[in-house]
Amino acid sequence: MSWTHDYKVKLEAAPATVFSALTTGSALTEWFAEHAQPGAATGENFAFWGRHTLETPTQTQATQRIIAFDAGRRLGFSWAIHGVKTTVNIALTEDGDVCQLALRHEIHGSLPASRERELIDDHWRLAFGNLGAYLSGGAGITLPDFTDRAPSVRQDVLIEASPAQVFAALTTPALVNQWFGAKGAEIEPHVGGKYVLNWQYTVDGREVVGGPTKILEYVDGQRLVLDWPDWRGDATVKGQTISFSLEPEGDHTRLHFVHAGFGRPTDISDFPFGWRWFLSELRKVAVAQA
Repeated sequence: MSWTHDYKVKLEAAPATVFSALTTGSALTEWFAEHAQPGAATGENFAFWGRHTLETPTQTQATQRIIAFDAGRRLGFSWAIHGVKTTVNIALTEDGDVCQLALRHEIHGSLPASRERELIDDHWRLAFGNLGAYLSGGAGITLPDFTDRAPSVRQDVLIEASPAQVFAALTTPALVNQWFGAKGAEIEPHVGGKYVLNWQYTVDGREVVGGPTKILEYVDGQRLVLDWPDWRGDATVKGQTISFSLEPEGDHTRLHFVHAGFGRPTDISDFPFGWRWFLSELRKVAVAQA
């Protein structure tokens, strides 16, 4: 059965700049693919492949072809995924100081993969997060490695506060409310204790209570590990964790963050960019207590 995935994102660049990032080989290898040989007209090849590309590891498999090319406005290409024909159409429009990117990815059949709709959604969340990072100067680009059997998100942050102050920002409900977007955090500071943010939101018409639920590891002033249920509320997705490890670095603290337990590289989704923001907010809260 055929189906369609639609996604929109705003990018802080002019449509012409975004279009160049979508269609220039040197740009594509910065944010999207290990290898890229894009054409520039309808009917030409639009090849991309390598370890960063979903189900297209070799150049032989890179049979993508341009089906629409309107400079600065629209790009369309065909792309076989898991042997299934798909077509991608990207439209760009100017929206004040930003570019509105609208994606339509049509899958002409059923992908032989579990949670196929989530696979495609997460792929484009990650790809366009990287595109946004590329357009902003390159910091934070996280290219997926489809050969990785244990994918994870890893980030390090230097915080101008002591480990005790950073740990307090991680475990004090009033402080967690400030940086983690919690709606009345509930925390029991011990292994097995509650760690609840009371996030509530809607996914595909379903109400989801998101965020962690309990503490898996707790070493005062040094390490905190939490469970991380699927953000879409899918109970079949298990095993994800987030960890915060602290080590002193002079008068400051080096925070090592890891989000692990993903079943496949696409499941990383836009977490690298979300965690980058949350950890910057954590830093602000911890420094304010110093």
